[in-house]
Amino acid sequence: MKLLHIDSSALGGNSVSRELTRRIVGEWRAANPGATVDYLDLAKDAPSHLNVDSLGFRMGVNAEGLSDVQRRENEVSERLVSQFLAADVIVVGAPLYNFSIPTQLKAWIDRIAQAGRTFKYTEKGPVGLAGGKTVIVASSRGGMYFGNPVMESIEHQESYLKTVFGFFGITDVRIVRAEGVAMGEEAKAKAFEAADIAIRAAVREAANEAEAALAA
Repeated sequence: MKLLHIDSSALGGNSVSRELTRRIVGEWRAANPGATVDYLDLAKDAPSHLNVDSLGFRMGVNAEGLSDVQRRENEVSERLVSQFLAADVIVVGAPLYNFSIPTQLKAWIDRIAQAGRTFKYTEKGPVGLAGGKTVIVASSRGGMYFGNPVMESIEHQESYLKTVFGFFGITDVRIVRAEGVAMGEEAKAKAFEAADIAIRAAVREAANEAEAALAA
């Protein structure tokens, strides 16, 4: 089983989402000793945002006649989508930045959202091609949003990630959430306590489902 561990926070060692992904991956390794882990730090190695040279992914004969810049951009996109498709489990560190996700995480998503690789268009509409995976999102927030209709309506972090991974055909998207982390040390400690419970549950359930799928 292969796990892809992704961090996107710019805060380094002070990042709550990075601490959450570290705990999730540690719990996963303990439950799956034979698992292999790839690591991607988007704060240090983020793809550039889509532009005229990188918008539109070309393979094989379709790559003929590309400029050197376009060829390099294609190689970046191909490397990232291949890494994503090879993973059985994806752990994504996703802090809430200005009601959405970090720009570097969005750049990664734009590179793996490839027609013919992670989704396709049909006469009945788009169909995801990356099903069968488990995604665990490590969500960190300074304030309190979950369970509050007003606050939930203005967040485009968890809701966006559920939508885009669902578009890729992934139905097993789990959220490990630590929120209110900027509301004092007591609130932060409680957020980590709640997150630890969610981590153990998410890993246990995902591992059980993976075992059942392999045995089927």
